[in-house]
Amino acid sequence: MKYILLVLLISASLFGDKILKIATYNVENLFDLQKSGYEYSEYVPNGSSEWNQKNYKIKLKNIAQVIKDIDADIIALQEIESLQALLDLRFALKQNGLYYEHYAIADKKNTTVKVAILSKIPFLYSKELSVTQTYEYRNILETKFKIDDKELYIFVNHWKSKSGPESMRVISAKTLKNRITEIGYDKNIVLLGDFNSDYEEHLKFVKKRNHNDTDGITGINHILGTINQRNYSSYLNYTKNSFYNLWYDANEENRYTYIYKGKKEALDSILISQSLLGKKGIFYINKSVTNFNKEYLFKKSNINRWEISRAKVRKHKGKGYSDHLAIVAKFKIN
Repeated sequence: MKYILLVLLISASLFGDKILKIATYNVENLFDLQKSGYEYSEYVPNGSSEWNQKNYKIKLKNIAQVIKDIDADIIALQEIESLQALLDLRFALKQNGLYYEHYAIADKKNTTVKVAILSKIPFLYSKELSVTQTYEYRNILETKFKIDDKELYIFVNHWKSKSGPESMRVISAKTLKNRITEIGYDKNIVLLGDFNSDYEEHLKFVKKRNHNDTDGITGINHILGTINQRNYSSYLNYTKNSFYNLWYDANEENRYTYIYKGKKEALDSILISQSLLGKKGIFYINKSVTNFNKEYLFKKSNINRWEISRAKVRKHKGKGYSDHLAIVAKFKIN
């Protein structure tokens, strides 16, 4: 009997379910030290704002610390200036004991900042979805994985900020929806990143005239089908071609990644297709989603963001991390 139990335990450890950790993190303006002409004024290399080798190394070290502590298998990134900045971050992580062999960046358009991905797992391909030809819209990064013969699509987003109206975010959402229609809503799909939208944007923006130029229609809720969700258990009652926003499966006090004038906001999200809510193949683990809210990422009641002085000539102080928190969720592969 003891022998049989031992064999069962060994078999479970060798052939048991695998855990896949996926995260998204807006790292706040990770610019390299190569002058491209597209930088924000305070990030011109070696200029009066002191964006120099010293401060760049501190920024890389600090962001690498956060990503090392998250230790995701796949992490989506926003606000990476260039491939060089991504490679420098990857090297800083390697020095810190975390190696991401696989990486990609959406750099076909010269937007000021871009989206990227780091992965311990190889992907079959990466490609960019062009939202429009103008620089007002960042391209979306699509990657396709095959893990234990199970396909997984991941789309990294960074939609227009709240400096623009909702119609601009709707355009990005429609680009995503068109591509998902081509792939098929029945596939394993994760949409994640900085959507610059609350998980209940349709309720929170409706009275803001500078945002609501769409008669109440939102990109994240209406176009991607995340409207009128309340919790995980009731999700299967929603329409077929829709996505579930994992914020509804998180503790309500942790549903934020950003703090603006003392108010907590959920600008970043992880959305998943219905196939990832089952219990076969690859699927989301209940209650595993959370913001990454370690104590060192806060300064009093605010997020411990990268610090730049507010003087006439803004200068980097060489302290802080990002103005966003990351989101992390776990999936099981059986």
